[in-house]
Amino acid sequence: MTESNYFKKGTGAQMKKILSIICIIVSAALLMAGCRTKDEVQVEEKSKEVSSLNAIEGRWEGDIKIPNQPLPIIVHFTNKDGTISIPVQGLNEFPLTSVMLSESDLFFDMKIQNQQITFDGKVNQDKISGTFVQKGQAFPFELLKKSDQAVEEKESGEIVQADLKNGTIKGLLETPKHEGPFPVMIIIAGSGPTDKDGNTIANPGKNNSLKMLAESLAEKGIASIRYDKRGIGENMQLAGKEEDLRFEQYIDDAAAWVQFAKKDGRFSKVGIIGHSEGSLIGMAAAKKTETDIFISLAGAGEPIDQVLIKQLEEQLAPALLTESKDILAKLKQGKQVETISADLQSVFRPSVQPYMISWIQYNPLESVKELNIPVLIVNGNRDIQVPATNAKALHEEKGDSELLIIEKMNHVLKEAPADRAGNLATYTNPELPLSSGLVSGIIEFLNKNDITRN
Repeated sequence: MTESNYFKKGTGAQMKKILSIICIIVSAALLMAGCRTKDEVQVEEKSKEVSSLNAIEGRWEGDIKIPNQPLPIIVHFTNKDGTISIPVQGLNEFPLTSVMLSESDLFFDMKIQNQQITFDGKVNQDKISGTFVQKGQAFPFELLKKSDQAVEEKESGEIVQADLKNGTIKGLLETPKHEGPFPVMIIIAGSGPTDKDGNTIANPGKNNSLKMLAESLAEKGIASIRYDKRGIGENMQLAGKEEDLRFEQYIDDAAAWVQFAKKDGRFSKVGIIGHSEGSLIGMAAAKKTETDIFISLAGAGEPIDQVLIKQLEEQLAPALLTESKDILAKLKQGKQVETISADLQSVFRPSVQPYMISWIQYNPLESVKELNIPVLIVNGNRDIQVPATNAKALHEEKGDSELLIIEKMNHVLKEAPADRAGNLATYTNPELPLSSGLVSGIIEFLNKNDITRN
């Protein structure tokens, strides 16, 4: 959802927990020795009695209940095997080594970085619960069956798909009730495991900010297309290997939606609304596709390395902060770093460094200045993740842009209290409306630039 969501959105204290929690799964400090382990022996014992996996086939979502900081996971079972995704770690559809079901007893495991990680539980209708074990550390886990049909019933709009170089990407089109043609806005979500509605599995609840935005625009005569990022939700199949991901792929995804919309006779004009990291993606896509108009919502006004340094300054001990700065300096030079402290693996693990190298090369100040279309830059004065000073910096760099700072609006586009705890509470409350002045400000900008005229 946001730049800080690249490793996981949260407070400084939460970040410290994540830096340690992440080590439970992937830290090099927990690598197994070459000999057989108790977990490997357990796998052999469990494999003796196996029945069909038809009873559990499908998508399951839940978490490993690590104290004070549950770790969200997604498990997808087929009739013969399965995969696991851990979005906050960038792990997408990692193949399970084995899946064994005997009546209601379920056992599945995975090997990563020479570690044997096991899940031993019971199936009770649409719920799986049991124990997660890694190198002697055990925590409860729980999974609930995800009904794809239930999700579709709650969504309004039309499912559409755009062509990519190697496949297709799915999205949701919201249109006004009256006859078109309509202007259409491509809504781009921020970083991390963020879906088309602005929600992330890294959080225990939803805010539905981008869904609300799309529905509000439709009420005002503006169509929109929003989509799950590659590796998330409906576009999980686009995940690929983490080490192969590049920032340019996100730009290409957004550009594909612009091209899709331009070919559709229902749309008169095509614009982009980019939220947080989606702002930078949107700038690059807008330039690449000659989009008609661009709107930045809570977008950063400096490269991601500077954003990360400022965030980590409040969250890391001096030695780890110095190491982080050194790593970022090398990544900015295009060089990967082999030796990373265990406490920093969640942020700078080797498999994610190629993506960071590609991302760090983009400077929002340079990107916004290159746009030759109307630009609106929006932020809230209670955004604790991307402060309003970022919007002002973007506006100063592109003098002919319009600037809208909304009183009391935070990063998820909701009105929020001044205190940090109250601010963060809005991130998981879908009942809160969008901040007053956001939609009206966007519509006023579109009207002024003749985007809403058929």
